[in-house]
Amino acid sequence: MLNINRESGNISIDNEVFTYFAGEAATSCFGVKGMVACSKEGGPWQLLKRETMSKGVIVKYDDDNDSISLELHIGVDHGVNLAAVSSSIIKEVKYKLETATGVPVKSVDVFIDTIIK
Repeated sequence: MLNINRESGNISIDNEVFTYFAGEAATSCFGVKGMVACSKEGGPWQLLKRETMSKGVIVKYDDDNDSISLELHIGVDHGVNLAAVSSSIIKEVKYKLETATGVPVKSVDVFIDTIIK
């Protein structure tokens, strides 16, 4: 949970808020099949259903400047330009999170874990 102290009061934003917005923004980008997660046994990557796609997002808090960094694990369509898809995801996630929460996004790291035909 991120706690922000302002002159007008305190704001607490739960981790789920960040993971939800990040997952929604990433999966709305062209070429993204969905968020992915590895099974606990270290098996193959699994495409997550819409209800659980936040498991493909890791949020790290930077208390020094009340910002966050994100790590996104995604699956993409076969044949897409990986650099273009990643760039699009980074811009979209950063914009949507900062607009929705007012919290600065320090960095967005995109991990393309699988390509889906």
